[in-house]
Amino acid sequence: MPAAPALATNFAPMNAVTESPWTAEEGAPAETEAKQPGKPKIEREAHKLEKRLCREVGRAIVDYNMIEDGDKVMVCMSGGKDSYTLLDILIRLQKRAPVRFELVAVNLDQKQPGFPEHILPGYLKATGVPFHIENQDTYSIVKRVVPEGKTTCGLCSRLRRGILYRVAEELGATKIALGHHRDDIVQTLMLNMFFGGRMKAMPPKLASDNGKHVVIRPLAYVPEKDTARWAQYQDFPIIPCNLCGSQENLQRQVVGDMLREWDKKYPGRIDNMFRSMQNVVRTHLLDGTLHDFRHLKATGIASEDGDTAFDHEEFPAAPALPGVQVVQLT
Repeated sequence: MPAAPALATNFAPMNAVTESPWTAEEGAPAETEAKQPGKPKIEREAHKLEKRLCREVGRAIVDYNMIEDGDKVMVCMSGGKDSYTLLDILIRLQKRAPVRFELVAVNLDQKQPGFPEHILPGYLKATGVPFHIENQDTYSIVKRVVPEGKTTCGLCSRLRRGILYRVAEELGATKIALGHHRDDIVQTLMLNMFFGGRMKAMPPKLASDNGKHVVIRPLAYVPEKDTARWAQYQDFPIIPCNLCGSQENLQRQVVGDMLREWDKKYPGRIDNMFRSMQNVVRTHLLDGTLHDFRHLKATGIASEDGDTAFDHEEFPAAPALPGVQVVQLT
């Protein structure tokens, strides 16, 4: 893990020497909270979820050096649960971060019929965060160009990307924060494997295709169920999208349903899939651009990357499903 940035002098000391202020937990420990019988259970659960969200977002920021001193972070707001959660947690972290950074929220009003354009400005004014509403009728363009029955995501995302890059430049933003979470990243990996024939997901941090911006995904370690639960606790004014995510039979939606089913039946499977993207063994794949298989020779020198094809691969035992009893027949 990369070292955390140096602490600013006006910040309170961390709870532990090895703990980063990005991930340090505020408030009473969980054991203390559990001993408060008068506190409503839903309030205790919400507080635990808040601490977990702050910890996981802070950990991703530290691991990938997403936010640096003096950054102006443009938070892209769609009106969905993930972008609300992203902004809310960044506001909380801003108060105790070891670096100073600004936030500016941006919403692209695509002029969808029935879009409640008053909701986001009202919410953002209440937060006190500077914001900008960009009005562009991309909805009409998408509907005119994409044939009926075809998915609109490809064109819609390209139009949005170009507009948001321009807005970021106009606002002087140094980072563009998107609300993709852990499950989005795993879904993208699966989609690329199933339909694209490549191992590619969503990176936590990357340079934009025009080379002018840095895009970050601070929710990279956060599962979707946590953003959904936090949105309920906070009662965010959710705005449904009828351009992309709600399209029936969309491959991403089908894969998402599959992963949610896996999460119910096999707890921990998605966590392991996500961790696998952080533990890539290039010598044990087949991409010749990552490892020079053609010119590989026996050197007589032992190597940790050497093949162990004759060894039995050890995997942890799969957890038993709830309600299933294993009976040994004799």
